[in-house]
Amino acid sequence: MKLVWLLFIGVVAAIAQVRPYHPPRTPDGKPDLNGIWQALNTANWNLEPHSAQAGPSAALGAAGAEPAGLGVVEGGPIPYLPAALVQKKQNYASRWTADPEIKCYLPGVPRATYMPYPFQIFQSAQAIAIAYEFDSAYRNIYMKDPGPPPADSWMGQSVGHWEGETLVIDVTGLDEHTWFDRAGNYHSDKLHVVEHYTRSGPDTLRYEATIDDPQVFSRPWKISMPLYRHVEQGARLLEFKCVEFVEELMYGEFYKKPGK
Repeated sequence: MKLVWLLFIGVVAAIAQVRPYHPPRTPDGKPDLNGIWQALNTANWNLEPHSAQAGPSAALGAAGAEPAGLGVVEGGPIPYLPAALVQKKQNYASRWTADPEIKCYLPGVPRATYMPYPFQIFQSAQAIAIAYEFDSAYRNIYMKDPGPPPADSWMGQSVGHWEGETLVIDVTGLDEHTWFDRAGNYHSDKLHVVEHYTRSGPDTLRYEATIDDPQVFSRPWKISMPLYRHVEQGARLLEFKCVEFVEELMYGEFYKKPGK
């Protein structure tokens, strides 16, 4: 009898583990994605698996070192075309000055999602928007397709729809000025990103992004990661107005020199 009871408990536990999560709903019946979310990984350093290594200056010591990471790319290495891989390696060699993040440029999609800063999803029956702490970046998610983007931009144009429990966002109109990470992984202005946001638990989201750029990659590829809700009391987005931290880098050449 005891053995049967233990087997029963094991079966119940197994069923509980595979049972899909049913998230709370908004008034229109859609899964509720509202909240402040953040990735807890090192994808912003490098989407692919990487070891810890020294930073740009020995004077920074451990404070400037790069952390190790398991990577978030599915199915092997990023499938660069041969010429594009050469450019990626050049980007990596000059990453400490060439990375658009260092210059305080808007992060683009999907990078805005896994930078080491929180972001907030605002969802109602009529509209969805995402605000990011880094550089006060912002995205309006059109739930009715407005047509082709009028022009390329840093954050592109985002058009969303629901597929069951998942919010799918189609992102086009992205310019070529952003990178995917600090390791020099990059794209052209032909980038097309399709994102999937799925509630996986009371305080977790599963994020997936399929990346397609025929000028840079031999095939589409995908990244995936969990996102975690901020549950601390008083959680909110704070300011990271990064321009003030990089003024010398951005505008130093225009400053008046002493005596002139």
